[in-house]
Amino acid sequence: MKTSFFNPNVLHSASTSSSSNGKAALTDLPTWRLQDLYPSSDSPEFKGDLARALEDARNFETKWKGRLSEAAGKTGPDGLGEAIKEYEALDDLVGRIGSFAGLTYFSNTTDPANGKLYGDVQAKITDLSGNLLFFALELNRIADEVIDQCLQRDPAAAHYRPWILDLRKDKPYQLDDKLEQLFLEKSMTSAAAFNRLFDETLAELRFNLDGEQLPLEMTLNKLQDQNPDERRKAAEALTQTFNANLRIFTLITNTLAKDKDIADRWRGFEDIADSRHLANRVEREVVDALATAVKAAYPRLSHRYYAMKAKWLKMDVLDYWDRNAPLPETPDALITWDDAQKTVLDAYHGFAPDMAAIAKRFFDEGWIDAPVRPGKAPGAFAHPTVPSAHPYVLVNYLGKPRDVMTLAHELGHGVHQVLAGGQGALMCQTPLTLAETASVFGEMLTFRALLDKTESPRERKAMLAQKVEDMINTVVRQIAFYEFERKVHTARKDGELTAEAIGQLWMSVQAESLGPAIRLSEGYETFWTYIPHFIHSPFYVYAYAFGDCLVNSLYSVYQNAAEGFQEKYFELLKAGGSKHYAELLKPFGLDASDPSFWSKGLSMIEGLIDELEALDGQPA
Repeated sequence: MKTSFFNPNVLHSASTSSSSNGKAALTDLPTWRLQDLYPSSDSPEFKGDLARALEDARNFETKWKGRLSEAAGKTGPDGLGEAIKEYEALDDLVGRIGSFAGLTYFSNTTDPANGKLYGDVQAKITDLSGNLLFFALELNRIADEVIDQCLQRDPAAAHYRPWILDLRKDKPYQLDDKLEQLFLEKSMTSAAAFNRLFDETLAELRFNLDGEQLPLEMTLNKLQDQNPDERRKAAEALTQTFNANLRIFTLITNTLAKDKDIADRWRGFEDIADSRHLANRVEREVVDALATAVKAAYPRLSHRYYAMKAKWLKMDVLDYWDRNAPLPETPDALITWDDAQKTVLDAYHGFAPDMAAIAKRFFDEGWIDAPVRPGKAPGAFAHPTVPSAHPYVLVNYLGKPRDVMTLAHELGHGVHQVLAGGQGALMCQTPLTLAETASVFGEMLTFRALLDKTESPRERKAMLAQKVEDMINTVVRQIAFYEFERKVHTARKDGELTAEAIGQLWMSVQAESLGPAIRLSEGYETFWTYIPHFIHSPFYVYAYAFGDCLVNSLYSVYQNAAEGFQEKYFELLKAGGSKHYAELLKPFGLDASDPSFWSKGLSMIEGLIDELEALDGQPA
């Protein structure tokens, strides 16, 4: 299945749109129309495409295996360009099949039929991938000078130049064909199996609040309740259930960390995060500079802000369940879906009408799944599917201001995916260095549009506070997550970790990042268990901090730019994975390899905290 952009920040940003009718906010929420991919899993279209994909993969291997070096010297139907074109068509077909199975599964992970469909399709895709595995390996064994001559001679191959050159970055870490085949086939019973176990376990968890059994999403939402007793009880319910399932989460974490260690060792990666950096096409030094800059800013950002928040809530220190508590100034009315849609689309339209027009299609054409329901995947994500179809967005909408900003975030991904689709199946996937750009930019547009309309200092303070918290969640919290993963994967090399040991590592990074104004009492040591990125995409999390700091700098350019920014921004999104991030940022005068780049991005968060401090004490 294609990459899904899951959002670990279940708590997201702010909006002042509201409705006095709380029930209306959560009625008539849209569910996605997966029929755009296939009518059903039993339909002739789905079964036919699955059979065709298996047959086409076998035929592709028969036609091209052992002939790529020869094809590199030809043009036309026997040339390398034609081979890549056929490979891309297969990639699109397989991606459509996998997307349908995956999105059906995430609609309700506890439905046995959905689980069977997902498992069976994943197994078939793994089988046919075995027929296609030779292609990248054999292509990378062709000498550089032969590839250079091919790209000059064959226009069809030259079209795929970015993909070919990008693929060759993997060459030093490739194994021989037999080992690659083994890694591929074993993935179904190793990493993929434990990923599925995590998803289904998490979906089935229930949390006892005053006798009511709530799923994870609704329980986490209680941590934003105005009533401190409700927040405390939610935290206790979370702790109780996490503790009851701690053994299985510990086993999953240990197994996947060891599985990754084995793969990294065989492939020759030096650092535990190097495989992620390679996949992201970002240099280790750039990520290290980002992490170092954020950690150095902890006292100026999270430590300072939470001390201010404790004072606002009339507490000496905040308990961990108060970290995302609403301020007294925060409106508590639920926000209708219609209001949420208007808020986001108006903000997008203010930047670029074309951007709003693309986002509107998600609402009008059934590309969003919004209700909270048993078994549905928690959090939020935008799935690109394939260029021959369209993306889908999943949110768990509960009518909170942060839910509106989550919607803005995921629609930013969706717009990006639509625009990048023109690159084709092989070059539309954006590396994580830029994958969060459009999503965070969409949030920023929505926030700024609402803030500009807000005149009351009291409401402005509430909005700024929620935005600062979201930025802390996106930057500080995600770098703390990255540091936690580094500690876990490093410690796992010396042997299996107990739940207590993992909890201690979790508490150490949380204490460092959150600061002395937050009391991390007993129970919080289990809160690492529910973060899906630790399981699905090790070390993904720094992409959020990367994207937020990058967008802060990009937004600063936008605020001071002459006409033409929107056009350059759309060109960045349309590029997909066809260009390196450094090349795409150059037209904006930005350079992520400059150590001061990250300080500029972090200074925007610090500036918002300064503004909050200035507002503090002003009359309403």
